[in-house]
Amino acid sequence: MAKNRRKLGEILYKSGLVGKEELVEALKESQKNNKRLGETLVERGKSVSEEDISKAVAEQFGFEYIDLDKHSIPKSTLNLIPEEIVQKYGVVPLSKENGRLKLIISDPLDLDMLDTLRFRLNSEIDCCVASPTKIRAFIDRNLDEVRSSIDATAAELTEEGHTIEEEIRKAEAAGGDDEGPIIRLVNLIIDEAVHLKASDIHIEPMTDRVRVRYRVDGVCSERDNIPKNMQASVTARLKILSGMDIAERRLPQDGRIQREIDGSKIDFRVSALPGYHGESIVLRILEPESINIGIQALGLGDEDNQTFLKIIKRPNGIFLVTGPTGSGKSTTLYSALKELNRPDKKIITAEDPVEYNVAGINQCQVKEDIGLTFARILRSMLRQAPNVILVGEIRDSEVADIAIQAALTGHLVFSTLHTNDAPSAITRLIDMGVKPFLVASSIQAIMAQRLIRRICANCKVVDEHPDPHFLRLLNIGPDEIKKYPIYKGAGCSRCRGTGYKGRQGIFEILEMNSELRELAFARSSASELRRAAKAGGMKGLLEDGKAKIFKGITTPEEIAKHAQTEGLVLE
Repeated sequence: MAKNRRKLGEILYKSGLVGKEELVEALKESQKNNKRLGETLVERGKSVSEEDISKAVAEQFGFEYIDLDKHSIPKSTLNLIPEEIVQKYGVVPLSKENGRLKLIISDPLDLDMLDTLRFRLNSEIDCCVASPTKIRAFIDRNLDEVRSSIDATAAELTEEGHTIEEEIRKAEAAGGDDEGPIIRLVNLIIDEAVHLKASDIHIEPMTDRVRVRYRVDGVCSERDNIPKNMQASVTARLKILSGMDIAERRLPQDGRIQREIDGSKIDFRVSALPGYHGESIVLRILEPESINIGIQALGLGDEDNQTFLKIIKRPNGIFLVTGPTGSGKSTTLYSALKELNRPDKKIITAEDPVEYNVAGINQCQVKEDIGLTFARILRSMLRQAPNVILVGEIRDSEVADIAIQAALTGHLVFSTLHTNDAPSAITRLIDMGVKPFLVASSIQAIMAQRLIRRICANCKVVDEHPDPHFLRLLNIGPDEIKKYPIYKGAGCSRCRGTGYKGRQGIFEILEMNSELRELAFARSSASELRRAAKAGGMKGLLEDGKAKIFKGITTPEEIAKHAQTEGLVLE
């Protein structure tokens, strides 16, 4: 397609907008001044206007041209992407459908900008063209009336209605003489992230700036850029708050912050990692309410919920929860412990780090620098006569062996493992060096899980044209669509134009039976174990995800993103 694209000069000449002599002169001038032909022609101001150039560019690339003075565009469409992106890149969003975003741009040749937008907006982009002057005028005219929800939230966080941008300006003006603006800026970043229900705050030094990003519903979005000259002050403030050594810049450090926001005490797990441009700092937000939501609120269906409750109330054995980082494993295990936390049960945990403090449970923090390892804590806790043990993570064969011995001697053991699905946990333990007969006899059940985004309830609509690619990946046929309509989020201010708000789990629970124990003992592959588990009634991540699509909880795109590792429809 690029080979057949007509040149801009040819389009302008054939349309009669510019003569041959003027075109030749403009080409020479643009080469001499290292400028684009269109820019040179507009500057010469003889016969071609900026709008003429924009129309020709649209024709050159096969894009629709939009006259923003005549085209009726709802002001609310500006909510589809963050205001900062609208302002910085001079683009106007038109619509978002099936994961594709339609944008009005002025320069289709700015490939770096388009790649940046695809990355930052996590979306494929379809382009229309308008003149840069009219784009800027449209943005200036309408943006004040449709401020993004982030800025609205930030304005509510302080009595004076200050935004992060205002605090940055104040801190810059104060320079290094006054730490007050830096303190207010850091506090505002933290408070805003909590109000937006973010799970993480990322403070990332770049070559010429410090990027601030929030992870909301599992997706990172850029919030702002802090000037480079404020990097040291912001880093020092966060390290002081979290109890780190501010003089140590060469080694990674960990710390914690506790802050009261809207009457709730919120913990932040802080990690500082030295990098080429300075220390990158990540704050994981730990809200106590997240472990008080109840087991069924995790997203378990009625049948899986009954199975889960039955498993965690057994007197002994190992119950493993698997999944990648950030899939909600800790929340699931804490919810199980809260269910079991009764005066007649002694519960001890070994964690690295302790994420939530739970009354009535003995929690022990791993400190490897003084030799307080998972293995050492496990050996000691067995002498404390517990009923229930939680091991934060099985990382090696030593911890696995002790956990299995604990399960075989009458303890109920909970732990996590990083595997893609439930059957793979069995082969992973054997690969670690645990004897197959111990794995077969000690494990009671394994649950794999993922967190998927929920459709925003405020803008939920029936998807009349669901993307056939995702339907094909999930093996959803026409008959199922007729029976169960597919829903999507149209995008609104509450969900910041994403169509999603909040998250929920999808699960597969593998409950061990005699056939699975024999297969584990025989060192069978994960695929053989999966077939046997499915034959025994296990519902996989894909099936659970499809059930949530048909209930209108989420979209095919979201399930395809998280459940494809299951092998799709090969089963």
